[in-house]
Amino acid sequence: MVGHDIIVIGTSAGGLKALGAILGTLSADIDAVFFIVQHLAADKPSILPQILTDVSSLPASHPSDGEPIQTRRIYVAPPDYHLLVNQGSMRVVRGPQENRFRPAIDTLFRSAARAYGTRVVGVVLTGYLDDGTVGLQAIKKRGGVAIVQDPNEAEYPSMAKSALRYVKVDYCLPLAEIPDLLVELSKEPAAKEDAYPVTEEIEIESKIAEQQMNTQEFLESVEAIGTRTTYTCPECNGSIWQIGKEDPLRFRCHTGHSFTASVFLAEQTQNLENALWSAVRTMEEKVTFSRQMAEKMRSYNLTSAVTKYEDHAMNLDKEASLIRDIILNGFATKRTIAAIEEDQPE
Repeated sequence: MVGHDIIVIGTSAGGLKALGAILGTLSADIDAVFFIVQHLAADKPSILPQILTDVSSLPASHPSDGEPIQTRRIYVAPPDYHLLVNQGSMRVVRGPQENRFRPAIDTLFRSAARAYGTRVVGVVLTGYLDDGTVGLQAIKKRGGVAIVQDPNEAEYPSMAKSALRYVKVDYCLPLAEIPDLLVELSKEPAAKEDAYPVTEEIEIESKIAEQQMNTQEFLESVEAIGTRTTYTCPECNGSIWQIGKEDPLRFRCHTGHSFTASVFLAEQTQNLENALWSAVRTMEEKVTFSRQMAEKMRSYNLTSAVTKYEDHAMNLDKEASLIRDIILNGFATKRTIAAIEEDQPE
């Protein structure tokens, strides 16, 4: 029987050190293939494959779209592209962002679960917020194995804590113990997939990431797995559906953007701040223009008009200062987001 030979790893902040600790001690004869997503800046080239090749006994690379999967290799998602796993090959696509990221961990994990079921091992390492949690849930639904780095040693524990909160994790280990476990799992026969069918949710969301549907098919598919809400997408202002009934609460829009509740709240907060700054800018422009008009009326000796424009400018200036003060000093929602990201009570 085939072992647990499809290993997907997701990490964010602090991930380079964690990846090095795991991949740097693996034996070159491990009968498995590794797929990695680390959150990276979209506009900068990645040298992560070169770094991992230097520290690991396995070669690492950014795969191309449609490239066949080879065992005993490390495949790293390139910046600004999702890495998806199909039977025998990979997709590298610019599908919609999930949790503000492309590449996204959930996208990789979900696709691997869909393609390889019980053979998949999902590993969530250090990082902010909760990308990887929903992907681990998909892996567990398909009979795979879930591993999480011990948050007590993680440089940024939020991703690990989220996974432990919402997923029935098989192993929670320090980095030093994960490589040996991966070798053991690669030799351990995976269960038959019959008992773990691909759910409608996993199938549809995998297709969304690959952008395999036209507009009508997409809307019908999202309706099938979600419930329409009154919210709008913070990325594109499109309609939003709540997906499923499981925790964590999550949403997907009509173009494919996906958010867990904490990320959705963070996006709403940022949009609110942007709107308030826009209001301040517009009001300050009106203040300047009203004062200009007051000077113009003064040149015509129109005293009442001068008073009108000066009073208008003074009142707008006060209102703009109030909004500025809210942004800079009284933005309670920003403190809420900070507490969520640090996983601390307020």
